[in-house]
Amino acid sequence: MEEKNYVGIEDFLKLDLRLAKVLNAERVEGSEKLLKLTLSLGDEERTVVAGIAKFYSPEELVGKKILIVTNLKPRKIFGIESQGMILALSDGEKMSLLVPDRDIEEGSKAS
Repeated sequence: MEEKNYVGIEDFLKLDLRLAKVLNAERVEGSEKLLKLTLSLGDEERTVVAGIAKFYSPEELVGKKILIVTNLKPRKIFGIESQGMILALSDGEKMSLLVPDRDIEEGSKAS
């Protein structure tokens, strides 16, 4: 039987997964893969740099609600401080953002 790398519920509960609305999206200069997203979490705005430019244009992202990890340690990517990480699925050739199937307020916590 294959050994799995299980994560305990206590580790999963450390993640703060929230719904964010894309307010603005733009290409990161000098990169073919990166987009800089300005996101609303309802009571705050965040900047997130995401490697999704080969799959999504900035124009199609504005107004979209997406799931993000909000409590990752910020890091600089191409000189831009990224304050979270978007969640998406990929099979290597296609990508799909994780989006709600019903209208729900930005900032709502995943559970």
